[in-house]
Amino acid sequence: MPTFYYTAKSENGKTKTGTLEVKNEKALAQSLRRKGFVLTSVRNLSSEDKKTKGLNIKIKGLLGKVSLVEKVMFTRHLSVMIGAGFSIHKALETLAKQTGNLRFKKILRDLVNRIKKGESLASGMAQYPKVFNDFYVSMVKVGEKGGNLEEVLSILAKYLKREHEFRSKVRGAMVYPGVIVAAMIGIGILMMVVVMPKITSMFEELDVDLPFTTKVMIYISDFLRGYFLIVIPVLLVFFFFLFRLLKTKKGKKALSWFFLKFPFLSKITKKINCARFARSFSSLMESGVPIVESLKITSETVDNVYYSRSLISISEFIKKGKNIHESMEDYDEIYPILVRQMIGVGEETGELSDIMEKLAAFYEEEVENITENLASIIEPVLMIIIGAAVGFFAISMLQPMYSMMQGL
Repeated sequence: MPTFYYTAKSENGKTKTGTLEVKNEKALAQSLRRKGFVLTSVRNLSSEDKKTKGLNIKIKGLLGKVSLVEKVMFTRHLSVMIGAGFSIHKALETLAKQTGNLRFKKILRDLVNRIKKGESLASGMAQYPKVFNDFYVSMVKVGEKGGNLEEVLSILAKYLKREHEFRSKVRGAMVYPGVIVAAMIGIGILMMVVVMPKITSMFEELDVDLPFTTKVMIYISDFLRGYFLIVIPVLLVFFFFLFRLLKTKKGKKALSWFFLKFPFLSKITKKINCARFARSFSSLMESGVPIVESLKITSETVDNVYYSRSLISISEFIKKGKNIHESMEDYDEIYPILVRQMIGVGEETGELSDIMEKLAAFYEEEVENITENLASIIEPVLMIIIGAAVGFFAISMLQPMYSMMQGL
């Protein structure tokens, strides 16, 4: 059971601080409320008070970014404080004082001012789409209209937490191959710039006829040594424009097509997008967002362009009276039969939200299994590539030496 450090106030203004071991923040707020105190700030000493996490949040705050972790904490705390009896603007004022992120502090203070002027929380958040996307704003709007904002924020916090864990696992799986590839490139450049000139000088002194592969290696070495200071900036500029290109509509479409067609990437891309679709759709429906609107909002949470377009198209079919699983039959290449069948069962039984949550958990587990085994899959491929590179270098260098020895 986690331990929380808290600050609370009584009706007469008395402040109380301390630590308490309870199930969650909601239980802490209820426990303090029974004693005549209202929770004003809380910190999880078991997991969230780590120096490294605090440092990362401060660094991101200085860079003007609001991390997903910060949004998880903000949403959870706001839910607890509203449940404890705080007014929205008072809760936001307290949370603005707590955050070390300069940009987020400014945004929260602006939200306080907007609410005091009569705006809703959702409309204020909509002014900051890079921090609160349509998915977030729509759920808050539903919570405000339905009078169950505390419950909706709790659902939203759980969704954001799962999303953070999901992203971390996928990104973490790519660290190992990324480090290996970077090391290969670094060692290759070092060999070309430092080692190769010493070997080629020997060939020049002996004046031997060099094979084609050796000439290629010498040319690459000479080029890197002669234009090293130009090559690095050119590569940086190239990758900068490549990333900019991939962010355009055509670039996103091309990248989405590649990920869906490349043999190994296709499998994991479908599982990731199905997991994200199911999790987002389930959370929206649980919060009370209508199906058509849920599909449109979910289309913005998936990364792949083809999934995004399909969800918008499916929402249009729903307006015409078709079921979701029937509409998905036109997109059987990206939605596996399991997804369509389970959605069909959910629509027939009226438990679509629960079915989608189970579907999300299934695909998230599938992605987790793939990412855990990714190292064992990539390792042999990397070994083959490294072996081929070393072999090519060895043959290019040893072949002229062998020819030279035969001529003696």
